[in-house]
Amino acid sequence: MSVGAVLLAGGAGSRLGGVDKAALRIDGGTLLHRALAALGDLPVVVVGPPRAGARTVQETPPRSGPAAAVVAGLAALPAVDEVLLLAVDLPRLPDALPRLLAAPSGPDGVVAIDEGGRTQWLLGRYRAGALHDAAAALGDPRDRPLRALLRGLDLLPLRLPPGLELDVDTVADARRAGAVLPGEETR
Repeated sequence: MSVGAVLLAGGAGSRLGGVDKAALRIDGGTLLHRALAALGDLPVVVVGPPRAGARTVQETPPRSGPAAAVVAGLAALPAVDEVLLLAVDLPRLPDALPRLLAAPSGPDGVVAIDEGGRTQWLLGRYRAGALHDAAAALGDPRDRPLRALLRGLDLLPLRLPPGLELDVDTVADARRAGAVLPGEETR
């Protein structure tokens, strides 16, 4: 089975004071570069503003939401059997990814569930055909939530060890992940 990845890296970071999450540093590397390194030789499309060292596309119009970003990434990804939908703000992605790739799949894929039972749509492995069908059924993806695109899929839930599904949305999340915030580099 061939696998590719759509990595969403275009959010405004509003709950993090407008910080570019992809540029946050953990253990000397940015979240973007850590994600790309974890994905290795898989075909990857980064959705967001242009990024050095990555194949990027942008949803139309820019910042029109995660469903639009996924649809733009899917359109730019080479033909694959399965698609990893991932957020750039997953600091534990290098640890979570092998488990996600090895997990059994439901008819349409597998998606991480956090400790509170919430679906983590951007930590999932999806059957490419199911994603393309869902995108066609959704119609215009602008300003639509990700669950509007993905909720109809038949996905197997994946419980990861606590903390592997952590995403960085707030300063508290960044600190919990060990991220270096802008202006803290010299402290």
